[in-house]
Amino acid sequence: MEVIIIAAVAVGLVLITIAKGVRLVPQGEKFVVQRLGKFFQTLNPGLNFVIPYVDTVAYKVTTKDIVLDIPSQDVITKDNAIIKANAVAYINILSPEKAVYGVENYQIAIQNLIQTTLRAIIGEMRLDEALSSREHIKARLKDGISDDIADWGITLKNVEIQDINPSQTMQSSMEEQAAAERERRAAVTRAEGEKQATILEAEGRLEASRKDAEAQIVLAKASGRSIEVVTSAIKDDELPVMYLLGEKYIDSIKTLSNSDNAKTVIYPADLAGTVKGLLSKLK
Repeated sequence: MEVIIIAAVAVGLVLITIAKGVRLVPQGEKFVVQRLGKFFQTLNPGLNFVIPYVDTVAYKVTTKDIVLDIPSQDVITKDNAIIKANAVAYINILSPEKAVYGVENYQIAIQNLIQTTLRAIIGEMRLDEALSSREHIKARLKDGISDDIADWGITLKNVEIQDINPSQTMQSSMEEQAAAERERRAAVTRAEGEKQATILEAEGRLEASRKDAEAQIVLAKASGRSIEVVTSAIKDDELPVMYLLGEKYIDSIKTLSNSDNAKTVIYPADLAGTVKGLLSKLK
């Protein structure tokens, strides 16, 4: 009976030992093996054999692309504006042993490296430049960290700037500034419109005055011509003037009769005698 128990235990130990010596590595992963606490080899996907109790699988590393979400952070620009920026990085582990032995935690290390480099790049830019130069920041960020993470056996396949936005306080200030600028432009537009209206009104008055002056000139010429015609017709110096004054007298009476205001107008009883008296004094 004891022999059977010992044999069963021996068979169990053999099976356990064989199982420990066989390692199946899934596709998309690599196993880092240590022998007696020291790095020994990297197991590729498929069936692999190790020495039981001597070799141990210390790390299991994925060979798929890893997406690292870089947390949002406050960044100060060259002109002391505060903006919030975050990013996303796509990495791939080429050398698992370097990734696990070269740095304590490669994911945290890459996140901190990207955040630090991003602060340095944006810190050299002004606010307007930082908000409009996403592709430029992306290119500089990729160039700045690719060599550093290559020492850890990791390649940076791509990095994207997700958001670059002003802080809440800065955004409120920008909105107020934009509103003030719109109000200023509206005031300038209104002032320009009023200016043009005033100019057009003045030009209209000037044109009307010019037309009135031209009309007066035409009327004066017509009156002179009338005097000449009447004088030549009746061969008398006083009668033409009397004729024109009679016309003016009739026109003025007509104008007064059309007015709504009450008026008292005094005319000389002997208009013809008065005109003759004035003419005799002028002579």
